[in-house]
Amino acid sequence: MSDGLTLDDLAVPLRVLRLLAADFGYLPAPEIDVSAVYPNQLVLRFHDDLADFEAWRDVLGIAPDGVEHGTQSEGGTRVLRTLTEYAGAELKLVAYAPVPDYVRSRTWA
Repeated sequence: MSDGLTLDDLAVPLRVLRLLAADFGYLPAPEIDVSAVYPNQLVLRFHDDLADFEAWRDVLGIAPDGVEHGTQSEGGTRVLRTLTEYAGAELKLVAYAPVPDYVRSRTWA
């Protein structure tokens, strides 16, 4: 935790959250994270549906090649991640979705 940090020190990501809610309130609601550990960062997380992540990525003008792709949970969960600057804050979008069983169980010779 950051010593001496005040709520005012989180004003930038909170302002960005307010802007996103006003401008893109019609988009799917993410899990939201504002942290005293990263006081200039706003994190939007999406679970189980990559389409929600893609809707936000598209409206924010983040190019598809700006998205990192990976897996976790022994390859059972797909992870998408991108980081951009938005209205003075670091905006991080993260998505998690199950990998279809047929992909996980496929063996290669």
